[in-house]
Amino acid sequence: MSQAILAGGCFWCTEAAFEQLKGVESVESGYIGGDAAAANYEAVCSGRTGHAEAIRITYDPAVLGYDRLLEVFFDAHDPTTLNRQGADVGTQYRSAIFTSDPAEIEMAKAKIADLTEGRKFASPIVTTIEPATEFYAAEAYHQDFASQNPSHPYIRGVSFPKVCKVREKHGDLIR
Repeated sequence: MSQAILAGGCFWCTEAAFEQLKGVESVESGYIGGDAAAANYEAVCSGRTGHAEAIRITYDPAVLGYDRLLEVFFDAHDPTTLNRQGADVGTQYRSAIFTSDPAEIEMAKAKIADLTEGRKFASPIVTTIEPATEFYAAEAYHQDFASQNPSHPYIRGVSFPKVCKVREKHGDLIR
């Protein structure tokens, strides 16, 4: 199994988008980019901790490769808005790929270059490529939030449309 850490706005949305994929063993919501003392929802929401809301994906690279994970990532959020996804604003909602080795860095750079050259988005991609630091699991009530709270207004209005978009564009990957 391999792991990838991605940040694309609220972790409830990105978690839900990736949990439905073949080859994904688990998705954990959490925080990355800041220190342990401030790795909690209340502090991270301030936007002053350096953390991003992120997900740690454990996946089988024989079923789902890193490059394909990145394709889903770019379809599951808007990588052209700096420090925001919809109404969620702040550096904690930034678009970022947290890499753990040189191969991931090169694949992330190549994916962004391909999307830019192919003019997939009307605006420039602002996704950062950052070195993976310590990942801190979010509080238990954030884990599997969308599947545990399908009637929550945010899930219905924001998360599920992203889940559906991934299903439409990557139907071959849906369990």
